[in-house]
Amino acid sequence: MKRRTFVKGTAGVTGGLTVAGCLGGSEGDGSETTEEMTGNETSDSETTEESSSVEGPIVIGSDIPYPPFEYRTESGDLTGFDVDIAKAIFEEEMSLGYEFKQTGFDTIIPSLKNDNFRVVMSAMTINDERSEQVDFSNPYFTAYQTVAILENGNIGQLDDLKGETVAVQKGTTGESAAEGLKEDFDGDLTLDSYDQITGAFNALLNNQASAVINDNTVNAKYVNERDGVVFLEGEGEAAENDEDAPPYLTLTVEEYGIAFRQDDDEFRQQVNEALAAIRESGRYDDIYGEYFESSSN
Repeated sequence: MKRRTFVKGTAGVTGGLTVAGCLGGSEGDGSETTEEMTGNETSDSETTEESSSVEGPIVIGSDIPYPPFEYRTESGDLTGFDVDIAKAIFEEEMSLGYEFKQTGFDTIIPSLKNDNFRVVMSAMTINDERSEQVDFSNPYFTAYQTVAILENGNIGQLDDLKGETVAVQKGTTGESAAEGLKEDFDGDLTLDSYDQITGAFNALLNNQASAVINDNTVNAKYVNERDGVVFLEGEGEAAENDEDAPPYLTLTVEEYGIAFRQDDDEFRQQVNEALAAIRESGRYDDIYGEYFESSSN
């Protein structure tokens, strides 16, 4: 089932727009501490359970903040679409405890392979390059790479980005999409890569970049909540692929999956079964409706 996805408001998000420039945390340096065994972060320096174990708590690697998928509220509670899906899968379906461990997205796969956590849930797109290093669950979310711009800026169409600077997050498919656009422009595009997506948006708001290329749902959070930030309009990849395309330019169509080490097949199958169960029961749709508005075809 394809969905046109529009993010709902995420008022009270912390770790949002601050000083322009590169924000820290790309190395998963343990800046977060464990508060609870369920639904919170631990530092990346801690060790986790043996990969052969199917006992909880299940430690989940994630790049935080990345609203609306994982972020902290003003009161400090960890929440988001991925967080609620993790609860539904691991706690409600599998009767396992779980905890989130913060790590930089550009190092998240090596950290998984080094047993720093059991799985990755971090709005991670399934692609061939990553599939050579990890195994993925069945897809659980459809996303698009999109372009966020300033409403009163000088960018009205994609070609206007020639000779400009775009901001992206390191290690993401947004960065890959920007690299592809740079090739299309015969190199006439500058890419500034940030450790976290907040740094990319700070660059846009401070006129250090002409656009941010990133997932549609995360871009939509800033479009919805920040005056003067809009999507670049156009049809793009989704419309060309006969998708139920959103009303803005789409550079790619992607599917998110939960990432596992390649020696963890039994656990991956159990998670796939739990994912299927929450879809069948309607629990998935309930969670989806809390964060997104959509129309389905």
